[in-house]
Amino acid sequence: MIASFDQIGADGRRTTGRLYIQKPGRLRFEYDSPAVLQVIADGRSVAIRNRKTAKQDLYLISQTPLKFLLKRRVDLTRDTKVMEVRSNEREAMVRIVDKATFGGTSRIRLYFDPKTFALRKWIVNDSQGYRTQVKLANVDLKSKPSPQLFRINYERLDTGQQ
Repeated sequence: MIASFDQIGADGRRTTGRLYIQKPGRLRFEYDSPAVLQVIADGRSVAIRNRKTAKQDLYLISQTPLKFLLKRRVDLTRDTKVMEVRSNEREAMVRIVDKATFGGTSRIRLYFDPKTFALRKWIVNDSQGYRTQVKLANVDLKSKPSPQLFRINYERLDTGQQ
């Protein structure tokens, strides 16, 4: 999948960019300037890179809420606690609690198209109370992203050098 995204962070700032997903396990958030972050998952880990400082932090996919986007098949009843499910003619929503994320419990709302069940938006409230909302647009399910987009440099975690 390739899509445009519009993200509203915990500080209220809006960022945009491109999202690339290749299941299972591969993802890249490529933020538009002036944002300096990249988020890359390679099937095993998630790297959060700062292009300005050339530093990156590394997490296991299973420690992040991204695991719900990256698994081949998601079983919300096994992997989380489902708190609410509702649907109307505009959207279907599932509200879950995930206790297995890094730092504590995350509360996640997933919004889908009610006819196709294609993911449209998600909202994550992390263990510290920070809220991040991501809305997708221009979703392309036919194009295949380049494997190069999902490479993490494990050799130089402190500098981000390649």
